[in-house]
Amino acid sequence: MPDVTDDLLLAGRVRLAQPAKGHRAGTDAVLLAASAPLRPGDVVMDVGAATGAVGLMAAARERDGRYVFLERDPDLAELCRRNCRDNGVQGQVAVADLLDKASRLAAGLGSESADIVLTNPPFLEEGRSRLSPDKGRAAAHALPAGGLEAWLKACMGLLKPKGRLVMIHRADRLGECLGILRDRLGGMELRFVHPQVDQAAIRLLLSGIRGSRAPLSILPPLILNGPDGRFTP
Repeated sequence: MPDVTDDLLLAGRVRLAQPAKGHRAGTDAVLLAASAPLRPGDVVMDVGAATGAVGLMAAARERDGRYVFLERDPDLAELCRRNCRDNGVQGQVAVADLLDKASRLAAGLGSESADIVLTNPPFLEEGRSRLSPDKGRAAAHALPAGGLEAWLKACMGLLKPKGRLVMIHRADRLGECLGILRDRLGGMELRFVHPQVDQAAIRLLLSGIRGSRAPLSILPPLILNGPDGRFTP
């Protein structure tokens, strides 16, 4: 087990043990969790959960849900279990590879089982990007070539009919995301995230409903920082 830090999210509402080095929860996780339209009783699946930050922040908003955390790294999954206990969340932590159906089934994750899937797919793909020399960070940030399509299709397979996918990704991958999802999701809502009001978007938040035929909506952007460099309200 790597060195671990104990951190607080959402002004102390969520306690998170996570590796001191490598991939750590940050603004992306907060934005993704905040974008989920949660309802009491929903089965909410945090896909690529790492130590569980997204699902735990969602649970802090809606306690009356069933939370499932899918993570392939056994060490991160064990930290996720610890974090569920520390935050009083009765979550299921499944150690499985999202891209391997047999692995998912062996971990008890059936098809069409989630009302909401929350995911922050790895941003990079092998052969297209320079990967970090840190193995943990590289594993969290990179997919095999063509992996984004496989990742999103697998997420769709976990959704119930009329279930909702909510994702965050790099803004410059919008074309790929829409190309993969346009025939699978409807009622899509797209929101761009900008570091400052006069700077280009760096992230996109995209959600939609499986099987819906409603049109795409473009929501107002989120501006992260004011002129002083501090977070906006």
